[in-house]
Order: sequence, then structure tokens, then C-alpha cells
Amino acid sequence: MSFGRRTFIKSVGAVSAAAVIPVISCNSNKAPAITGNGKMKLSFRPYDLQLSHTFTVAGHSRNTTPVILTEIEYEGIIAYGEASMPPYLGESQESVIRFLQKVDLGQFKDPFMLDDILSYVDSLDEGNRAAKACIDIALHDLIGKLLDQPLYKLWGINPQNTPETSFTIGIDTPEVVKIKTEEASRFKVLKVKLGGGNDKEMINTVRSVTDVPIYIDVNQGWKDKHEALDMIHWLKEQGIVFIEQPLHKTAVDDIAWLTENSPLPIIADEAFQRLDDIASFKGIYSGINIKLMKSTGLREAHKMITVARALDMKVMIGCMTETSCAVSAASQLSPLVDWADLDGNLLIDNDIFEGVKVVDGKVTLNTWPGIGIKKINT
Repeated sequence: MSFGRRTFIKSVGAVSAAAVIPVISCNSNKAPAITGNGKMKLSFRPYDLQLSHTFTVAGHSRNTTPVILTEIEYEGIIAYGEASMPPYLGESQESVIRFLQKVDLGQFKDPFMLDDILSYVDSLDEGNRAAKACIDIALHDLIGKLLDQPLYKLWGINPQNTPETSFTIGIDTPEVVKIKTEEASRFKVLKVKLGGGNDKEMINTVRSVTDVPIYIDVNQGWKDKHEALDMIHWLKEQGIVFIEQPLHKTAVDDIAWLTENSPLPIIADEAFQRLDDIASFKGIYSGINIKLMKSTGLREAHKMITVARALDMKVMIGCMTETSCAVSAASQLSPLVDWADLDGNLLIDNDIFEGVKVVDGKVTLNTWPGIGIKKINT
């Protein structure tokens, strides 16, 4: 990457950092009751999400997803966060707990100093992105609750501009795929996993049930760029919107060739992690899929959107299998993106939060303060 590109990205990042500082409206009738004498207390516990169906993508299947649920208590207010660890992230409940045990939020007297706090958290260790995200989410929830405002409002985001969310159909037999597609009838967009060797069968089965637009996620499952391009041309005829991570993330030259020749946008997922990755993806991918568990949370995710837009790249916001905690947090940014895949809480049977809803296929934000959730079970 050239010096000019690096300088540009840093300047855009600085602008986006300023954009995420919460602002209290001068017309607010309810002033926040903050004494400034509090001390943030972090607590956390493991929790296993039970999936409604076996979830299969190119390479593996699973019935559960391990998460860590976090709480930050400050001046009598409890805020919530979450770390979700699907296999490809390389994190576990044990690694997240080890990381969180290093974190000392008590040294910070003002929870609004997000740059200072999250820079400290980020500096504690390399990686551990989901672990860092669960702190970031809880801090943003705390700030919204202290100001008694939903996070999207503090960012000046119009909640009416939320996109429709896709609902994910994992790789399976035609019989099960048909059942899953019928169960997803209230959604206006589907996301179908491919790369399992039965790609055309998967699409034909879905199309036997519905004609809604489809997002495709290959999870690095295709091996040859020419075969991939042939498949993409066929998929375009089936009403597909874009292709996510078609080839292995290390096959950079092949992906660049595919993006140049593809009739559909090519979106980075596994290849894309953090803010510094975006500039090098210009010309390699058409766009990026932002997930809080990869980006270390909301603050960096917001910066990613600004930088991607400056580089004229498409933006999708997605999720792992998560509770309504992390999904509702990501949803606060959804009005700023082109596409959303925020269905992780809808794929599980044991959600312990109430939060963002999907109404007529559309992500629908509420007016609850912070990330917009309430705990409904222990």
C-alpha cells in the first residue's frame, strides 16, 4: 500500500472516530444522572447457544455456538455485551475468559472516554477480537443507558433507514432446505450457504419454494476461479444479488480476477477482519462484510463503514450465531449499510434477551436506551 493511501486511510479513520462520539441534545428534557464518582465493574460468564437446526457451511457443521456474556455495572446501571465464537474465529470461551481476566476497567473513572478505554483493551493482547467486542458492546450499551438514549440516536442515524435482513439457509438435503425455506417465508431476502458440492441443487430447491432475492455465501468453499466464474454466471440468472467469500482468503490474485470478471459483486468475509484491511481490498473485492466479532466491536465497525464508503466499496453488516444482545448492537449501524444479514438470534432456541425485531422482513429498531435490549431470562 502506498504512503498516500496509508495517509488517506488514517485521515478518514480520524474523521470517523470523531463521528462516533455521543452528543447530548441541548433540547433534551431528561439530563443524565451521572455523578462521575462511579467505578466500572466487569463480570462475565460462559453460555452455549442451541441452534434450531444443524448449521452446515462449507467445511463443517455444528449444533451449538459458545458465547461469553458480559456485564458492566456503573453507578447502579447494568450494561450488556457478548462474544460469540464460531470455529473459524479461533477463539474459545477459555481464551475469552483469559483475556477478560486481564481487563481492569476500574482504572477509568469516565465511561465516555471510549478512545482511551478501548485503546487500552486493544493493547492488552493480539487478536482476541470477539473478547474485545464484548467489552465494546457493553460500553456502548452503558453510554446509551447513562444518557437514556438509543445508540443510533446518539450517532445521528435515522432508524427508518434500516435495510431488510436476510435469513440464512445452511447446506443440507433438499428435504431440509425446503423446510427451512418455508419457515423463512416472512423474510424478503435469503442468504444461502454454498460450497458443499451440491450448489445447484441447493439453489433449485430454494427456488422451488420462493422467488425472493438471494445472497450467496460460499465460505471459501470454491477452489477454481474459472469454475467459480461459470457458477456465478449461472447464479446471476437465478436472481442472486452478490457472492460472499467465494475462494480461500489467501487466493488474492484469483479473487481479484474473479471480481474483475464477475457479473455480481464479490464481498469479503473471512479475508476481512479489521479497519487496516480495507484499503488493501480496493480492487480485490467489491465490498466488505462487517461483523462485530471480527472488528472488535461497534466503534471500529463505525469507522469501517466510513472508510469503505470513501473508497466507493459496498458495505454489508452481518453477525455470527448470537443472542439478541450482539445482534441488536450491530443493528444500530444497519441504516448506514447496503445489505444486512442480522439473523443470528433467530437461528437459536435459547435467547436470553429481547431486542431488535424483524418486521415484514425489515430490521426494526426500538427506542430503548443503549443497544436496545432487555434481559428476559437468566
